[in-house]
Amino acid sequence: MNNNSPSKKIWNRFKRNKLAFGGLIFILLLMLVGILGYLIIPDQTPFANSMHLQLSNKKPGRSFDFLIISRNNNIKKVNFFEKMLNGQEADFKSVPITSYREQNGKVYAREYIGDDEQAEEAEYPLVTGENRYTQTFYLGTDIYGRDLLSRLVLGIRVSLSVGLMAVLISLFIGVSLGAIAGYFGGKTDAVISWFMNVIWSLPSLLLVIAISFALGKGFWQIFIAVGLSTWVDVARLVRGQVMALKEVEFVEASKALGFSTTRTIAKHILPNIAGPILVVASANFASAILLETGLSFLGFGAQPPMPSWGSMIKEHYGYIIMDAAYLAVLPGLAIMLTVYAFNLLAIGLRDAFDVKGQNVSV
Repeated sequence: MNNNSPSKKIWNRFKRNKLAFGGLIFILLLMLVGILGYLIIPDQTPFANSMHLQLSNKKPGRSFDFLIISRNNNIKKVNFFEKMLNGQEADFKSVPITSYREQNGKVYAREYIGDDEQAEEAEYPLVTGENRYTQTFYLGTDIYGRDLLSRLVLGIRVSLSVGLMAVLISLFIGVSLGAIAGYFGGKTDAVISWFMNVIWSLPSLLLVIAISFALGKGFWQIFIAVGLSTWVDVARLVRGQVMALKEVEFVEASKALGFSTTRTIAKHILPNIAGPILVVASANFASAILLETGLSFLGFGAQPPMPSWGSMIKEHYGYIIMDAAYLAVLPGLAIMLTVYAFNLLAIGLRDAFDVKGQNVSV
């Protein structure tokens, strides 16, 4: 690549912004962790939903011994990619224990029922193969005794996938309507601008909730609801940019050569406003994550047992005034850092594309 090419100059300007470059690295690391998902978390069951109610609200770093009390050989072992996407259902049942001994082909153990209590020793069948294991809960457990670290990692998938799909939907609608309004003007522009102003006047969260009511609760409904509420920023930007460019020489030349309106807009106008569009898309990614977490907190987003940072805060916000505030603070911190990283990326792209003086808000 030529060092003097526009893309190289933009990349060099972006790299000079250390905070923006750091934000990009953080986002890429989040994406990598989210993609690996089940392969790197302690609880590899679907949705990291292994519950041990005896272990509710245990502090970070606690380790517990578990006794396998039965095995299910009918559980299908999935391949590498299926496990990475959906996890592997456990083929055994286990209980946390505080003591263990074998005698006459039987197992005698005390089940863990609390730090200040001791259960009676009970008899369990001797399971073939390895019948004990130790698990460390590096970030502690939630109110249901599930591994908090595993659910936080899987929450990355929810936030990034909702952000990505919502941005794609908003780009498709916003670029299409904005380009049509800006290029044709007149009554077409008046109608589309009126529609944009109506949507613009509605609070985003209320609009998303209304769309969620219409579509129902669920994961794919979040994509549509958030996407339909964030396209106006893109449309307003594209409309203004297209209005400014449609009278320049290369557009007039395109018309003189008989190129279609679609080709003129798609191949000659939109590539010249890609920078501002990327800036707004990055900012909308952060807004989409905040909207998704707000929806999940209110119960309209990802439904249990799917782990979502918003629903994790909802389940544990009452512990903020107790000695387990980290249960709500950790997902809140994850949301804050992710949104901050995307905002830094948007600011870095704004400076790199030199669109400070244009109608681009971040």
